[in-house]
Amino acid sequence: MKTKRKRLWLATIAALSLLVAFIGGCKDDNVEIIGVCPLVISTNPTNLASNVPLNQIITATFNEAMNPLTITPSSFTVDGVAKKKSPEAGVKESAPLSVSALVEGTVTVSGATATFTPTSTLSPNFTYTCMIATTVKDLTGNALQVNYEWTFSTGTIIAPTVISTDPLNLAIGVALNKVISANFSMAMDPLTITTSTFTLLDGTTTIPGAVSYSGTTASFTPTNPLVLGKTYTATITTGVKNSVGTPIGSNYIWTFSTGAVIIPTVISVDPLNLATNVALNKMLSANFSMAMDPLTITTSTFTLKDGATTIPGAVNYSGTTATFTPTNPLALGKTYTATLTTGAKNVAGTALASNYIWTFSTGAIVIPTVISTDPIDLATGVALNKVLSANFSTAMDPLTITTTTFTLMDGVTPILGAVNYSGTTATFTPTSDLLSGKTYTATITTGAENLAGTALASNFVWTFTTISAPPTVVSTDPVNLATGVALNKVISATFSEAMDNTTITTLTFTLMEGVTPVGGSILIIGSTAYFTPTALLLSDATYTATITTGAKNLAGTPLASNYVWTFNTVPHKGPIAPDLNSVARFGIISGVGVTNAAGASEIHDLDIGIYPGFRSSITGFFDVDGGPGLIFNGAFYAADDIAPPGVNAMLNQAKLDLVAAYLFAEGATSPAPAIVAGDQGGTTLYPGIYKSASTLLIQSGDLTLDAQGDVNATWIFQIASDFTTIGGSPYPSPAGGNVILSGGAQAKNVYWQVGSSAIIGDYTSFKGNILALTSITMNAYARAQGRMLTQNAAVTLTSTNIITKP
Repeated sequence: MKTKRKRLWLATIAALSLLVAFIGGCKDDNVEIIGVCPLVISTNPTNLASNVPLNQIITATFNEAMNPLTITPSSFTVDGVAKKKSPEAGVKESAPLSVSALVEGTVTVSGATATFTPTSTLSPNFTYTCMIATTVKDLTGNALQVNYEWTFSTGTIIAPTVISTDPLNLAIGVALNKVISANFSMAMDPLTITTSTFTLLDGTTTIPGAVSYSGTTASFTPTNPLVLGKTYTATITTGVKNSVGTPIGSNYIWTFSTGAVIIPTVISVDPLNLATNVALNKMLSANFSMAMDPLTITTSTFTLKDGATTIPGAVNYSGTTATFTPTNPLALGKTYTATLTTGAKNVAGTALASNYIWTFSTGAIVIPTVISTDPIDLATGVALNKVLSANFSTAMDPLTITTTTFTLMDGVTPILGAVNYSGTTATFTPTSDLLSGKTYTATITTGAENLAGTALASNFVWTFTTISAPPTVVSTDPVNLATGVALNKVISATFSEAMDNTTITTLTFTLMEGVTPVGGSILIIGSTAYFTPTALLLSDATYTATITTGAKNLAGTPLASNYVWTFNTVPHKGPIAPDLNSVARFGIISGVGVTNAAGASEIHDLDIGIYPGFRSSITGFFDVDGGPGLIFNGAFYAADDIAPPGVNAMLNQAKLDLVAAYLFAEGATSPAPAIVAGDQGGTTLYPGIYKSASTLLIQSGDLTLDAQGDVNATWIFQIASDFTTIGGSPYPSPAGGNVILSGGAQAKNVYWQVGSSAIIGDYTSFKGNILALTSITMNAYARAQGRMLTQNAAVTLTSTNIITKP
């Protein structure tokens, strides 16, 4: 009976199954019949996923759109208690699961995806089982064939922490505008960082503010500045969570206090309080005792008034200084009031204790004027390189002195140039030289203003005329190519107009003998410049005089080019002089002896020699035998000297040169010799050759040798027998017997060729070179500028004689 019933029950079930298959088109397994049965094709988290975040939202996606009414917390469940694991996800269990602890949550459906959102975060280190029941259906009513299950597990909890704050816990002296921040150990969920989870309290009073989050840092910005001398408490609550939903372990609390109140003050202003004559373009400034909050320094807190009228302007702040720049110039004769209100605050938010007020007044109107110009109005002969200038009565605003307000015109043509201003003077420098013979018009316009912004009352206009032509040299003395010019000539040049004396110098007026500059001095009289040579010119020489372009007229205009002319001096006066050659070094040379008979005779800058005589024949000299005679800057030489080497040969050559010079002088014939005889005292002889057939005497007066300005002039006296000068005490002999040089004559150019002996008289002054055949004697106290050279006999210094180099 039981078997029959069992068979009947099985048959019934089979029949019902066939009916269901026939009606629904689905099999009793999880294999889809295409287009008929729904099927789960993916989940999130996936089956057996691990370390799933605690804030995970769970989804299941079907192969088709589902009926939302069939997917509910009853048909889509999450169980937080470990269950017996199915052998394969989606396979129907043959035995019931263990007792479950369902996770509360909400279920939503969108198209083919069902979403389960837990009401609370999941627990860490749990394995969860998710199930989609067979009660879920698609839009045509086809049901899931079997319950669909999958599992996942959460990870270990890593709770976030606050790792630093700003300000620090227990910080003091915190700024009143401080933004409070907290830095976390990991990224946080920004939605959990709010004014509810990040708070600031003053005791029990909540401080309003705004909270923001970026990176790992949360910031709290108080709505208003904090209050000085207060202790504040900041709190991060456990309501803040990380990105996986884990909160901090406990509320994080720290405190800090603000500093003592430091009230800012105004320590200086410009202009000063009660200042007068303030410029109309004045920029006001106020300097504070500390850095201020620039946002509080505005036209509302820094004001300027004329009575009750507000003066518009711009306010700026930099460092510790606030400035007020009026939009328009101030008015003359006004008293202004400047105010810094208590709205001005320092960076800690502390305001001035009270409004800071000061007053000042502007001056009366002072109209600037042009008091002088250069060149002056209607000036003529103005230099072509002229820099124009205008001097004002008061300091001007340099920004108003430009090429627009300071102009120069040639008729209607503007002249380009550069304008500068310094002190009270404006200058206009033309870009190029002005044109000659032109009338120019200069103008300072009313655009030129003083420092108070006051302009000229009217344009200032003046004119001037430039020079018509450069100066010229109109004549010279000597004229160009002149000959026979005196050796004492003063060279002059006359100009076409008055010149600037400072430009006529030895640099601009020069004289050259070949390539050798001639020294001299400059004198200017009227329009003529004079060049006076320092020494007499050379005879028979060509000189070149030059006036350079450095010479300028009074207007500063130079010569157009250098002015050059040449001239020749007078021919050489006198004969060609004998060439002494090596004997020229001696002041005395003799054949047999040199004697200083008495007194301290002196020989200067010349040597004493004897040839062929020996040193023993030199007597009366300190350096030789201890006598009174002295030699200065010279030496003694004798034929028997063995040191220095070569003395004998040197003396022999000197003697040969003396003989040659003697013979040359004796035989000179050009210019033709003038015959002289007897006493030449009281006469004047000019350069030339003078021949005496017997003796020659200078006694009754002095003999004057006049070079007539030729410093190179020469004289040769050809004396067949003796030559004698006779004088008397005191020196120089007043009785005559002296040789006098004049007109530039030089002792070195006078030659006395004596056929026998020469005697220079007592106390006489002698000039020239004696070339004697036999002896030479200088009587007591006689002096000679020249040489005592004898071929054969002795030279005797009688007493206290002096010989100097000619």
